[in-house]
Amino acid sequence: MAPSVPDYFQIEAKENATILRLASEDGTNRLTRACVAALADAVQELARNPLPLILTGNRKFFSAGADLNEIAELNGAEAFAFSRNGQIMTDAVEEFPAPVIAAINGYCMGGGMDLALACDYRIASPHAIFGHRGAALGLITGWGGTQRLARRIGSARAIEMFIPAEKVDAMRALRYGLVDRVCDDPLAETLRWLEHRSAG
Repeated sequence: MAPSVPDYFQIEAKENATILRLASEDGTNRLTRACVAALADAVQELARNPLPLILTGNRKFFSAGADLNEIAELNGAEAFAFSRNGQIMTDAVEEFPAPVIAAINGYCMGGGMDLALACDYRIASPHAIFGHRGAALGLITGWGGTQRLARRIGSARAIEMFIPAEKVDAMRALRYGLVDRVCDDPLAETLRWLEHRSAG
């Protein structure tokens, strides 16, 4: 078992992969400022000796995204720094020198969806829900999600998700191309896939 960062995530070393499991006391896996900085550092450190990396959460939440209460208290300079740190985090995932897979259960919202979009593959459970609620609150993501979502599913569908802050279930996400596969246990399926890939 690799070292963990309390209150943010746990890291577990497997033979063919590293699992980074988002965790928070309330179970929503919100991406606070401290969590985002810790995630960026952890991904950059794991890149030194890279195995395929699996990002996951719990059965109800992959991540609820940024902490809106925390964001509301930021001044302009702090908000800019938070946006930049979110970009550093998602860029570290996108540039990771081995495959990165998001194994998604439950809600994958806002900055959590930005994080999933930075991965190479997304495998979701049937009860996964995707969305970006920022526009409904007068916010827009600064973590690269607008560009990554449009590249992934096309501009028209990306606008459908961003502007009306529409939520999308797993099967619709699969039809859109937002996720690559839907299965009952995304983490177990990902580990089986990586084991087969390593054996082949």
